[in-house]
Amino acid sequence: MSASKNPRWVGGNRVELLENGEQYYPRVFEAIRDARREVVIETFILFEDKVGQELHAVLREAALRGVKVDVMVDGFGSPSLSSAFIEGLTSAGVRVRVFDPGKRLFGKRLNYFRRMHRKIVVVDGVTAFVGGLNFSADHLLDFGPMAKQDYAVALQGPIVEEIHHFVLREIAVGGKGASWFRRRLKVTEHHAIEPEGTAEALFVTRDNRRHTNDIERHYRAAIRSARERIVIANAYFFPGYRLIKEMRRAGRRGVAVHLILQGEPDMPFVKVAASMLYHHLLHAGVHIHEYIDRPLHGKVALVDDQWSTVGSSNLDPLSLSLNLEANVIVRSREFNHVLWDKLHDLMENSCRQVQTSDLTEWSAWRLVRSFFIFHLLRWYPAWVGWLPRHVPRLEPLGKQGPRGGSTQTDVA
Repeated sequence: MSASKNPRWVGGNRVELLENGEQYYPRVFEAIRDARREVVIETFILFEDKVGQELHAVLREAALRGVKVDVMVDGFGSPSLSSAFIEGLTSAGVRVRVFDPGKRLFGKRLNYFRRMHRKIVVVDGVTAFVGGLNFSADHLLDFGPMAKQDYAVALQGPIVEEIHHFVLREIAVGGKGASWFRRRLKVTEHHAIEPEGTAEALFVTRDNRRHTNDIERHYRAAIRSARERIVIANAYFFPGYRLIKEMRRAGRRGVAVHLILQGEPDMPFVKVAASMLYHHLLHAGVHIHEYIDRPLHGKVALVDDQWSTVGSSNLDPLSLSLNLEANVIVRSREFNHVLWDKLHDLMENSCRQVQTSDLTEWSAWRLVRSFFIFHLLRWYPAWVGWLPRHVPRLEPLGKQGPRGGSTQTDVA
């Protein structure tokens, strides 16, 4: 499963930043309600909460009026969807597939590695949404103190064709392979997508075959090119040695490097892992801001006044070396400035900046720990390759109608 062999820059796009579920879900649900031909969704998490139920309703409605609807969820991220939920979709004609469901041992999920972590929605081949938001109520502010801060983009223009072909190719693995993919492209109304804006965009994915480090490679290239500022807001931060080295070099040559990391994490080990790198970064002039309003779930960055990225990829071993991820990279001053305004506001009003005086003094234990961390980062992703490497599969769920054919009724 992989994207096109050589992702390319595509001009003429309209790119809109969406912040949190309050902006994201209404736009996605509205697009699905307006769909005339096709809806394709890939998501790591789909829960049966109020967000999942609303998605369920709009997808059923679309399928019942003749729209082709395909949904792919991850077997680890969405492990407990009920038969009633699945059958409510498939009975209306929605195709539902699970990525690598895996087996449980004593009720525990063991399929931790090489997950389908992408979050993509494509409607009618002309509108796409890419970002970090799942379909779950914890992306809404009324969820409470653990509501997540996150971002996505709404896209229109020629880049949508790239994303559309990608998602069709991915779900074909669970259908009838290449012949199914070609037939689907013929059946789907196809026409050249007219320019909708002025932004250049690049759709970049990571997989475990031909695109093993594409997202990280684009991050490193952008950081190397930086002359004025770099801002990275990332939920799970423990990047490899080469990415850390580029950040330190940028800081030392006078670039204003800002990291926005979790200060109130959803998982405590996240902050512990990131804090192990604070000495190395702060002493190179990198500014570290811990977001303290609630858990940070965003995966966004900008460089200087033109380059930006929004997507699903964290900067940790899982995202950079194991999971299937998707980011959109944008070259646009207008979009860059919109993202800068959002992130600058976060740094000024919702973050605690870490100072060198906040860190404990160097000790024998810290020196030993620093040595091991250095070599851990130095040799990953090589050591990550030793982790279980299986051939992931897609399995159809539910008793699907004429467009489907599966008899499986439960999500593993």
